[in-house]
Amino acid sequence: MIRQEDTIAAIATPIGEGGISVIRISGSNALAVADRLFDGKRRIRDMASHTASFGNIIDPHNNRRVLDEVVAVVFRSPNSYTGEDIVEISCHGGMLVTKSILNVLFEAGVRHANPGEFTKRAFLNGRLDLSQAEAVADIIQARTERAHRSSLDQLKGKLSTEIDEIRNDILNFCSLIELELDFAEEDIELANRDDFANRAGRVLRRLQELIESFNVGKVYRDGIKVVIAGKPNAGKSLLLNTLLQENRAIVTDIPGTTRDTIEESLNIDGILFRIIDTAGLRETNDPVESEGVQRTLQQIERADLALMIIDYSLNMSDEDIRYIDSILDKMNELDVDPLVVLNKIDITDGKQFVDTGKLLHYPFVKISAKTGEGVDVLKKQMVNLATHGKPYQEGSVLVTNSRHRDALVRAKQSLELALASIKGEASGEFVSVDLRAALDALGEITGVVTTEDILNNIFSSFCIGK
Repeated sequence: MIRQEDTIAAIATPIGEGGISVIRISGSNALAVADRLFDGKRRIRDMASHTASFGNIIDPHNNRRVLDEVVAVVFRSPNSYTGEDIVEISCHGGMLVTKSILNVLFEAGVRHANPGEFTKRAFLNGRLDLSQAEAVADIIQARTERAHRSSLDQLKGKLSTEIDEIRNDILNFCSLIELELDFAEEDIELANRDDFANRAGRVLRRLQELIESFNVGKVYRDGIKVVIAGKPNAGKSLLLNTLLQENRAIVTDIPGTTRDTIEESLNIDGILFRIIDTAGLRETNDPVESEGVQRTLQQIERADLALMIIDYSLNMSDEDIRYIDSILDKMNELDVDPLVVLNKIDITDGKQFVDTGKLLHYPFVKISAKTGEGVDVLKKQMVNLATHGKPYQEGSVLVTNSRHRDALVRAKQSLELALASIKGEASGEFVSVDLRAALDALGEITGVVTTEDILNNIFSSFCIGK
């Protein structure tokens, strides 16, 4: 059974060999347990908060055998990450030494920490609110500067401050409505309905802005999946190499060279694009190539953006046009954004590309994957489509978490119902119920309102040691 009063420990650095490893201990007995195992010039129990001491970790059950030379750092409650007493032991990196130290800690009555348990305790002890706690995991997982920056803003409380301001605005009016109910028989009006309508309108607009920011926020947090598709020999693999500026894919003049998918990541303006080169799209009787085509279609179904590569130096046959049009129709059904890339402009010799299908009805760019001409324009167009034309503005609040977005949507819906009740001159009881629902939904974001199931679901995705 997991108990909050347990003293816990875990390796806080990546598992494996390295220069050092850090073992974190947190709980009411952290200082006492570490004191029994640490042999140094200073006793752990006598150390001031945020100070370090050099010494040895010993095994008290094995003739005080020295396990390793370490540096012990003490963080005393409440000025620690978890809000509890913490001791962090920096030992030599390696599986054997870290496991040996953990084992003597477990023998001393310390329990192994669960995933995210240190951060969960920080939340439960009021060191972080729930949205800030979630930002910790996002910072660890961030793969671009923009993802890191938005997560850091959330950790600093930028989203929390915004949510608290909105909640307070709603709470003030809700309090007046509920106070009115206590004097219902005396017909006293304490909450000005016109004032609330104006205030609710402003709050609703701000909620909608936060909800819409998720379209960009999720892109910065999770990245975007891009499929390079098109007929064989259109230049798909060469484009991948040009974007990556390395020879990642095999490029030949033989159509159908790529038989399977190749995936690489690329950072463009702070957005992580997971780019997938695919087999050429065409009808074929070759069983291996046919399997490659099917895999291409499967990747398109799971994509956010598809680069449809067209050989600009050739005119397409009616059969090709029908086939490509069917792929574009499929993208529309799947809500995949297509970007038509007219490649090989370096060898057109002045010939005019003729399209009798739907290609040029979509956003398109002209490039040469061979010379690099137009590739910068292509990158800008990719960013524009990924952010829906609304890239991140410095200082703005971004919603990056789907849980937060869902809570904002529910808050907005409840506030709209309350506003409708006000305009319809409904009883204060109906208004109060909807306002309370809006407050509860917003409270779920910061953890003012939460359940054990929500907490377990959030912190189970954290790494052990954090």
